[in-house]
Amino acid sequence: MAEISEFELEAVWDEFHRVVNMTSTELSAFLTTEAAAREDAGLPADAAGSEDGQQVLAVLQKRRMDLTDDDVRLMLRVVDTVDDHRDDHEADQGENSPWRRRMMLVGHDPLKPRA
Repeated sequence: MAEISEFELEAVWDEFHRVVNMTSTELSAFLTTEAAAREDAGLPADAAGSEDGQQVLAVLQKRRMDLTDDDVRLMLRVVDTVDDHRDDHEADQGENSPWRRRMMLVGHDPLKPRA
């Protein structure tokens, strides 16, 4: 990985795992649910949900040493997305809200308590 130092990679890894509070099992299950797959009806489980969701799932299943530059860019984008939008709808945190679904598509369940 040429674009980032080991120190920076460790910080990105930690931040990514801070904001992605769903396990790979939880995210995989969510991506294949009816709620996540409304527009993806008929797709196989490994293609259900958003492309970012599938990429987040792939990163969750990797060891840090196996990350690619594309993985790191995705991780940074997910951290920014979650940090920018986590508190957007504090009053709209119902279990089935569209905002919650969008956040969960990148691995962040806003109804889980913050660490």
